[in-house]
Amino acid sequence: MLLHRRALLGSLALPFAAQAQDAYPNRPVRIVIGWTPGGGVDVPVRLLLPRMQEALGQPIVAENRGGASGSIGATAVSQAVADGYTVLADAAAHASNNVLMNLPFQYAQAFTPVSQISVLPHMLVVAPSSPVRTLAELIALAKARPGELTYASSGIAAGPHLASALLLRQAGATATHVPYRGSAGAMADVLAGNVSFTFSTIPAVSPLVKEGRLRALAVSTSHRLESFPNVPTVAEQGFPGFELNEWVALWAPAGTPAAAVEKLHQAVVFALRDPAVRQRYADIGILPVGGSPAELASFVARERQRLGDLIRAENIRLD
Repeated sequence: MLLHRRALLGSLALPFAAQAQDAYPNRPVRIVIGWTPGGGVDVPVRLLLPRMQEALGQPIVAENRGGASGSIGATAVSQAVADGYTVLADAAAHASNNVLMNLPFQYAQAFTPVSQISVLPHMLVVAPSSPVRTLAELIALAKARPGELTYASSGIAAGPHLASALLLRQAGATATHVPYRGSAGAMADVLAGNVSFTFSTIPAVSPLVKEGRLRALAVSTSHRLESFPNVPTVAEQGFPGFELNEWVALWAPAGTPAAAVEKLHQAVVFALRDPAVRQRYADIGILPVGGSPAELASFVARERQRLGDLIRAENIRLD
């Protein structure tokens, strides 16, 4: 996944202050975060808010409406007035929920893309006590003991589950999925050696890897991470094209005026250009994006197709 450096580093045509004569926005904007406070969606968004407010010249009120893999918040925003004053912050489940749930709306029709904010790479880790030291050894062990190895995830159809399922499918290997209610329980059992391996986002595992409490085997991005240059990608270890990350994006209700959508997008770009924001992102393992509405639309269309195919092929169900 390529970062949109031109969008982030290129100068804006006009200072936001010079655009004050435009009608939008002339009152506070509400961002509904479809996930719980302090998590992988909440943190990247809230780090942007001060600079986005500066760009828009209006306060931004963030409201967490977590639950049901982001669909509670998404439902609320899908029913909001399409005027640019209510926006959804959502994650990769935005591309897969309709395959897994019977919802009163279709994501592809209910929302207008605004901007992809960030990528949260996954890292494949095992306990230090594990005999496995490389991805090749993990796959060989899984093939030698079909279904005996176990892998943890933060929930059924969550990013870590899908990343593991995709890897095993491409490897022609099997292991038993052990879902948890959130990442804390999953990580505790991996640390204890009760579960063979897991994928987890970099912010969650980075300190544990650096302290030597977990062994990193691979990252899920297409290129190695600057923060972990010695950890190879899954792709370079025999799985060309493998990439499955968590990501965060902003969406508006379908029908939101294009001018409002573009101002929101430019506010994201403005915030992501701030050195302090970028440093904070780097510190916790978040990759900035800042792509255009068209780029987000293209990206999520591909994600819907491939995640849907994976979920159907693996017969993944929430019940």
